[in-house]
Amino acid sequence: MEVVIQQGPAEIARIAADAIGALLEAKPTAVLGLATGSSPVAVYDELAARCNAGSISFRQARGFTLDEYVGLPADHPERYRNVIDTAFVSRVDFADGAVQGPDGLAADIPAACAAYEDAIRDAGGIDLQILGIGADGHIAFNEPGSSLASRTRIKTLTMQTRTDNARFFGGDVEQVPTHCLTQGLATIMGARHVILAALGSGKAEAVHHLVEGAVSAMWPATILQHHPHVTVLLDDAAAGRLQLVDYYRETYRGKPHWQGI
Repeated sequence: MEVVIQQGPAEIARIAADAIGALLEAKPTAVLGLATGSSPVAVYDELAARCNAGSISFRQARGFTLDEYVGLPADHPERYRNVIDTAFVSRVDFADGAVQGPDGLAADIPAACAAYEDAIRDAGGIDLQILGIGADGHIAFNEPGSSLASRTRIKTLTMQTRTDNARFFGGDVEQVPTHCLTQGLATIMGARHVILAALGSGKAEAVHHLVEGAVSAMWPATILQHHPHVTVLLDDAAAGRLQLVDYYRETYRGKPHWQGI
């Protein structure tokens, strides 16, 4: 796990976009894992700017989203497929149908989850997964207590999560769905490279557990300590509780430029 500490979102976005650009140059048909949430927004803005400038293309690439609410109408603005379309997909040159998400409107939810796992496998697996992290250490909708071996499945949202997300539903928690579909922790671990971005002091405790704590279902993101290629991109505030912060800064400064992340 490599920890890279930068001043703010612009620097983090540049590093992530450089890695994605290098991947697409080497493998134009790369498969990307796409997260919603606030942490990846600057990365998507940077990628969209580069695509519009002609320096990067997603024309042959594919994408898979992490999660989806169950039961939201297809045209609902908070349906995660629509959120990722607005934030990223519609701003770059993905081919029609190249980005898929779990089917939160499926009549047979277990079958839909199995089909999503099959689709990721049939695409050759995810080359690079973009992630954020929750203040309680969750990634995707894998809340504390989630199985470290979990695959795409239905999850019941906690009242805390629904309350946190009510701001996207006019402040009305009753409008927030009670269930979601989410890639499991084992599904995420199947990606060949994971880039996790975290911003702000509200993420500092989760980042501390992620990087320096014990692997535990109580902090689901800690499973990433067992992944062979994880890059954690942090601003100063998110890195505020790391004990080895000076070491992380020193090793990144001394890293060969050609090595990338």
